[in-house]
This record gives sequence, C-alpha cells and structure tokens, in this order.
Amino acid sequence: MFIIHARMTVKPEAQAEFLEAVRTLLTATRAEEGNLSYDLYESAERPGDFVMVEVWKDGAAVQAHNASPHFQAFAGQASSYLTAPLDVKVYQAEQAQM
Repeated sequence: MFIIHARMTVKPEAQAEFLEAVRTLLTATRAEEGNLSYDLYESAERPGDFVMVEVWKDGAAVQAHNASPHFQAFAGQASSYLTAPLDVKVYQAEQAQM
C-alpha cells in the first residue's frame, strides 16, 4: 500500500478555481482501480494550505493515476493556483493489526 501526501499552498485569489478543479479530480480519482481513498484537507491554522491524502493499493495504481487524463489536466493547471511547487511525499505502508 502507498500513502501520498501532496501539500499545496493556494493563492487566495485562485482558491475558488482550485477547489472546482479539485472536485473534478476527486471524483475521477476515487473511481480508479486501486484507489483506496483520496481526500483534500485544509489546515485549520494556515488558510490556503492544503494536503491531498491519497491511499493506493500498489505502485501500479499510483503510476496509472499519474498517467490518467484527469490527473494530467490538474497537474498542468496547478502552477496557476499555487504559490510554490507541489510538495509530495510518498510512503510505503501496510495496515497494522491492533
């Protein structure tokens, strides 16, 4: 299982457009084979700072997502919304039994 945290700081004037683009991305990504969850969160302390928390079945699912038309479209527009490049961290994990 792969967990990805993609941090984004959005320009205040672009936030509405960003959220509209993200809604499209969320819907399409959640329908992908191998996607276990895909959610966007905004910091309670730093408005405009967002993190996309993604959980994927395996690396092949991540690769397919990165090549998908909806992800490519969002990635192509991202610089117009953001104040800095995406900060992406990828973790390999397994579910713990407690």
